[in-house]
Amino acid sequence: QVQLVESGGGLVQAGDSLRLSCAASGRTFTMYALGWFRRAPGKDSEFVASVTSGGGITDYADSVKGRFTLSRDNARNTLYLQMNSLKPQDTAVYYCAARRVGYTSRHTDEYAWWGQGTQVTVAS
Repeated sequence: QVQLVESGGGLVQAGDSLRLSCAASGRTFTMYALGWFRRAPGKDSEFVASVTSGGGITDYADSVKGRFTLSRDNARNTLYLQMNSLKPQDTAVYYCAARRVGYTSRHTDEYAWWGQGTQVTVAS
């Protein structure tokens, strides 16, 4: 069992930066691929980024590539999402998720555990 707790969301202006964190419990944290998804009001969940269990391979949605950076600190059981050059269309609830395997996926149904989400609002 893995428990995930996100933090770091907030209200910012367009062009600003935020760093989201996802703290995970469980001694097997290093075995799992991790990802970030987001859901804007009235829209389906959208893949944002994911990273392999060892942290060596990352995958980003085209909409965030070049602006967001995903990293994980396995010693601290923490996943980070550095978000730069934020845009109003980045406004959403951001969710951290973990898979049961070590390789990444862009599909929500392939993630076994989810956090409660953190709100990011980008004002124009």
